[in-house]
Amino acid sequence: MIVALAGGTGAAKLLRGLARVTDPARLAVVVNTGDDLEWWGLHVSPDLDSVTYAMAGLLDAARGWGIRDDTFHCFAAMARLGRESWFQVGDRDLAIHLHRTTLLRGGATLSAATAAIGAALGVRARIAPMSDDPVRTKIRTPAGWLAFQEFFVRDRAKPEVLDVAYEGTDRARPAPAVLPAIRDAEAVVVCCSNPVTSIGPILAVPGIAEALAATRAPVAAVSPIVGGAPVSGPAGKLLQARGLPVSPLALLELYGPWLDVLVVDGRDAALAAEIEGAGVRAVPTDTLMTDAAREAALARAILDAVGLSP
Repeated sequence: MIVALAGGTGAAKLLRGLARVTDPARLAVVVNTGDDLEWWGLHVSPDLDSVTYAMAGLLDAARGWGIRDDTFHCFAAMARLGRESWFQVGDRDLAIHLHRTTLLRGGATLSAATAAIGAALGVRARIAPMSDDPVRTKIRTPAGWLAFQEFFVRDRAKPEVLDVAYEGTDRARPAPAVLPAIRDAEAVVVCCSNPVTSIGPILAVPGIAEALAATRAPVAAVSPIVGGAPVSGPAGKLLQARGLPVSPLALLELYGPWLDVLVVDGRDAALAAEIEGAGVRAVPTDTLMTDAAREAALARAILDAVGLSP
């Protein structure tokens, strides 16, 4: 079993690559739920959905979220009715949220709902939320605290970031599949997701960081920072708010106690000596997954780095 810790867009690309070069049933994916939200009365799990759609071959690759070739008739109608419309939901995407919410209101856990959705879509990888308990990422700005989607989608990540918090971690427990998967893994891969708001909430759930430190499996991370800038999204602004450099070196601070391998883009190869001086093996390669071939190539490089064959 290869365990992956994942956010949304960047992770989806890497997971597609891994599913091309190894048996998808070999993959167990632990997904961030810190940016889940209630929208029009429905429970929406953006990262769980992106990962599930990617594994099902349904993800809209151009947008990086939602279902390919979806329509937005319900969204347009809701906007005409005066409902909030800053968070776009496609029609087939909406069906997933309706189904998830119905399952949850019927007493299912988020883990069970996620497994049911994956099975219905033909997903062979095991996908689990980081926790069945609610954890929500909050961003403190000069105007006050915002939910992550308010900051990222509604406000387009423009506000100054003063702090980041993971609300609910004091009461949260890892989802049932998470700790056994990490304990028994062949390898753990921390995807090239935002380290503060995608991987950070996963690590904030009590017991997960400790499990990573205790596992005998090699742990590799892929840097989402290339040449001093994030590949996408507000990771740079969020790292700076934490007092960290916008550099792969920030991952040594965030993941260092349990990290064995750091995969960086070739443009950051000059950092290899500093990374290895911290006791972490540096693997420079092409990390920009601009097509399916590069997704697969990066996946092969990671498997090679942790000593696994496809």
